[in-house]
Amino acid sequence: MAAFSDLDGFRAALGDMPQMDAQAQADAVARNGQLTKPPAALGRLEDIAQWYAAWRGDAQPRINAPQIIVFAGNHGVAGQGVSAFPPEVTEQMVLNFQHGGAAINQLARAVGARLDVHALELDRPTQDFTQEPAMTAGDLTAALGVGWDAVQVDADLLVVGEMGIGNTTSAAALAAALTGGEASDWTGRGTGVDDAGLANKIRVVAEGLALHARQGDGVETLRRLGGRELAAMAGAIARARSLRIPVILDGFICTAAAACLEHTVKGALDHCVAGHLSAEGAHGRLLAALDKQPLLSLGLRLGEASGAALAISIVKAALECHSGMATFAEAGVSSA
Repeated sequence: MAAFSDLDGFRAALGDMPQMDAQAQADAVARNGQLTKPPAALGRLEDIAQWYAAWRGDAQPRINAPQIIVFAGNHGVAGQGVSAFPPEVTEQMVLNFQHGGAAINQLARAVGARLDVHALELDRPTQDFTQEPAMTAGDLTAALGVGWDAVQVDADLLVVGEMGIGNTTSAAALAAALTGGEASDWTGRGTGVDDAGLANKIRVVAEGLALHARQGDGVETLRRLGGRELAAMAGAIARARSLRIPVILDGFICTAAAACLEHTVKGALDHCVAGHLSAEGAHGRLLAALDKQPLLSLGLRLGEASGAALAISIVKAALECHSGMATFAEAGVSSA
């Protein structure tokens, strides 16, 4: 069960999280310097391996139990025509996930990851955030708890993703409220809306910002402008930190949810890396604001944790090299 019963309890839990293991990090750095390769020859793979080792408390780790979780939620703001698809698609796609027919099902199998899907009250959309806060405190606490409880305690890498018609609108509003700028700076085409649809989305985001921006920390911003699936992603990312499970962030929507944690407690995302740069235009700007450099850039804009799922292979490869390569001494190779 979640370690909190209200939003202040969640904030307290977020502020009392473990830090990376300094000794494991030092040992991983030392091991990296002894491997049979020139210094820094594996580039970012070396940094990834050392980061992962520090969070797992193991200087020579491997990944054996990656978990992918997709959360689904419906948004009241979708009623303003911000998506190219109707809200009914959320539930239809959840069934597709459950039947193994979506892209994320294939990607999870390809990288050897467990896939879990959680639908959050699809018959009860959030409120339209241009009129009132998207969620009550109780709604947000419950959604954070779903995410928290969804993380497997024996997982050794976590990826979270989402499905929810209207959620790029919510993500744009969150990014703007947390980071600054105009609605047009953060609002993209999402599911592929035309020019008129984009103008409508920008209007909706601007109205939400006018009503809710600058009224609290990241948790409060999430309550006002977010959605249940975004909150569940945030809860899962926080739970992973409590368990020292490294996290790969997915696209713009996942990153916006994660940003709410960072804007509540600085350093809350130190156990996270950015899996990819999506084709949603504002994603790169939000990653830069969080000082996260993406591992991949493949033009993806699907969501569903698809980009981060692909990045599992990169992290696995980094650790296979770090933990499996011979040292100069072991291989009998001269290091000078």
